[in-house]
Amino acid sequence: MKYRKLGQTGWKVSEVSFGAWAIGGTWGPVDDKESLAALHKAIEMGVNFIDTADVYGDGRSERLVGQVCRESKGRIYVATKAGRRLNPHVAEGYNKKNLTAFVERSLKNLGIETIDLLQLHCPPTEVFYRPEVFSVLDEFVEKGKIRYYGVSVEKVEEALKAIEYPNVQTVQIIFNMFRCRPSELFFEQAKKRKIGILARVPLASGLLTGKMKPDTKFTSDDHRKFNRYGEAFDRGETFSGVDYDLGLKAAGKLKTICPKDMTMVQFALKWILMFDAVTCAIPGAKRPSQAQENFSASDLPEIPKKIMDKVREIYDKNIRDLVHQYW
Repeated sequence: MKYRKLGQTGWKVSEVSFGAWAIGGTWGPVDDKESLAALHKAIEMGVNFIDTADVYGDGRSERLVGQVCRESKGRIYVATKAGRRLNPHVAEGYNKKNLTAFVERSLKNLGIETIDLLQLHCPPTEVFYRPEVFSVLDEFVEKGKIRYYGVSVEKVEEALKAIEYPNVQTVQIIFNMFRCRPSELFFEQAKKRKIGILARVPLASGLLTGKMKPDTKFTSDDHRKFNRYGEAFDRGETFSGVDYDLGLKAAGKLKTICPKDMTMVQFALKWILMFDAVTCAIPGAKRPSQAQENFSASDLPEIPKKIMDKVREIYDKNIRDLVHQYW
């Protein structure tokens, strides 16, 4: 496992780290024993950074992450998120009272006294234009409730606005072979400001694994069934906003150029790591076998430029018009 600096935190984190959404829920059936085994496998392979959120399984994910951190000997950095518990999810809800309650609940779920990294959880765009929200986060740092803070965003516009605030350390954004826009202006600006970038949904909700088919079935509690058109939350979170059948066809083209020494999963993750602005990719894993495949990507050879160029060509011809200007 290789490590990269996370913003200006002073931490060096595993360049492929653990995304803990799936072990909380809304990705089909999940078993806590298997989830814990997957987390331990990740740590065994050198992962030292885990990303979770208070809404993943209504605290289930945070509690599992807290447990595995207590069971592990090494230093594990934990990032969680706050804001999506709001109902309705509106900008006015991002106030000191609500955020304080969310932070206290996450501290309890995780079983810790200080959160390593707190991220605003894809708030409405208006929140990024409210300095008072970020002042609340500064207060949390001063009080020792959190060490650092960042944001999770849907849109490049939001990312660019967020990094204007001097104490924002990280931006979590969807970035994968089907969502290339962040690598343009945003990556350049983030590097200038020494902002850590967490690349989420790195496998496009499974489209980039090469394992899905037109007749693949998803259970009713899987967002890949109930959120394809944004019925529950931003549609860009499901298959990166790409139509499922069109995404399968594009993934099929990517499979033809996948290096022989990589699986499609590893190809998709290694592609992300080819961008030096990225601190880490955060794929999920519900089973140890998935963790094994995911986290071994760090140690694989770099992808040749001609293949990188071909990936971009497939994106431009098959995906760009579907997603590029939306997020």
